[in-house]
Amino acid sequence: MVLPFGYSEIILAAICYYCLSVFRQRHAMIFEWPLVGMLPALLRRVSRIHDLCIHVLSRTGGTFLVKGPRFLHMDMLGTVDPADIHHIMSSNFLNFPKGEEFKEIFELLGDGIFNSDYELWKSHRKLINALISNMNFLRFIAKMNREKVAKGLIPVLDYVASTGVVVDIQDVFQRLTFDTTCMFVTGYDPGCLSVDFKDVPFSRAMDEAEEAIFSRHILPKNVWKLQRWLGIGKEKKLKEARETLDDVIRGLISRKRKDLREGIVSKDDSKGIDILTSLITCEPECFGRDTTSSSLTWFLWLVITHPNVEKKIREEINANIIPTSEMESFKLFETEETNKLVYLHAAFCEALRLYPPVPFQHKAPVQPDVLPSGHRVYPNMKIMFSLYAMGRMKTIWGDDSWEFKPERWISDKQMIRHEPSYKFLSFNAGPRTCIGKHVAFTQIKAVGATILHNYEFEMEEGHVVAPNVSVILYMKHGLKVRVACRWG
Repeated sequence: MVLPFGYSEIILAAICYYCLSVFRQRHAMIFEWPLVGMLPALLRRVSRIHDLCIHVLSRTGGTFLVKGPRFLHMDMLGTVDPADIHHIMSSNFLNFPKGEEFKEIFELLGDGIFNSDYELWKSHRKLINALISNMNFLRFIAKMNREKVAKGLIPVLDYVASTGVVVDIQDVFQRLTFDTTCMFVTGYDPGCLSVDFKDVPFSRAMDEAEEAIFSRHILPKNVWKLQRWLGIGKEKKLKEARETLDDVIRGLISRKRKDLREGIVSKDDSKGIDILTSLITCEPECFGRDTTSSSLTWFLWLVITHPNVEKKIREEINANIIPTSEMESFKLFETEETNKLVYLHAAFCEALRLYPPVPFQHKAPVQPDVLPSGHRVYPNMKIMFSLYAMGRMKTIWGDDSWEFKPERWISDKQMIRHEPSYKFLSFNAGPRTCIGKHVAFTQIKAVGATILHNYEFEMEEGHVVAPNVSVILYMKHGLKVRVACRWG
């Protein structure tokens, strides 16, 4: 049989089809290539992933399907739709566990509560909930935080103020929260927060590990597993970081066990406040340092770049806590005192809305499902929530969604306004809602009140503030500031 057209016509038709596809996609959200889908375009723009999520999701009704290479089954659904999130996190919770792929990506965390599902997760949560509900434990946490602020943070800030040097306050907060997390888990203070700013291998290792873990979310599984096998790229850094983390954790555990064998038990430990003997895991070490320090860093930057907010916080402190005779003197705040500071609490909520410490969440369905937005999802299909983009959606937070506005969190009765967790996801939602939320707030509010009442902060001229690409939202270049004491 003779074809009515030749090879040249077939080639010409293919070229025309390709050109037409390119023309149609010139204004597409993310360019889709034949066979490999949107992966090349996504990788090319990964350094600006947060801006990309905002751009795409704000123009597509809050949900967008990222098409991956067809032969790898890598389609990924990105969403900030509160109805979809409520469905996934609450209404149909059992169909959306963390899953095996999530556990592979975050293998660094082992079988802790962050990684686990079903009965193991329930067991971890029950144990931690018992600790969080223990009054001795809460008093221990408050006392520990106060001592670390008094003997660690204050001397460092006084030193920086007296010498006039520029300091990376993000690094200071990371040292503070690493020390308090170690004390919380093991009872041992490693003393990373000190005026000599000694080298902290654990901190560098965590930064590299978190960036590598984020990379695993973007790359095809076969690619990052090949990198791991070859020992190249970010997987090489992750392996080295894990060795460092293991050494540090192993040393802390060994030290604690030695103290227990030798009968060196603190008064607090004798009351049963010892997390290490209940749940040995590196998870609190890893994420305790970063989520809290990230929250403090973004909060401080937002406050010092919004003088009106800074003024209102100080006025609230003076009106509710400090006697008139002591207004112009040094004050170290107790956690109970900060419960009176509604505007300060609102400012932290607003900072967490705009700069959530964990900017992405990842789920995968066990069974096929249809989301409220109408999108179909299939087993093992990756579903990503962009909390960073969610906080900037006008459809969720109004036309002023990009503004730092603590007032949006305060009701007419001057109380904190409740926002649904599927709208404000910084502390998770549904059955996985963070049970340490109250403890976290008491810690950051006590630190926030103390530093804003006692010190002035000024950003170094020309310093660029930008989020890093990682599973934890910290500042890419740190936060360089000068510090001055407010009182003599």
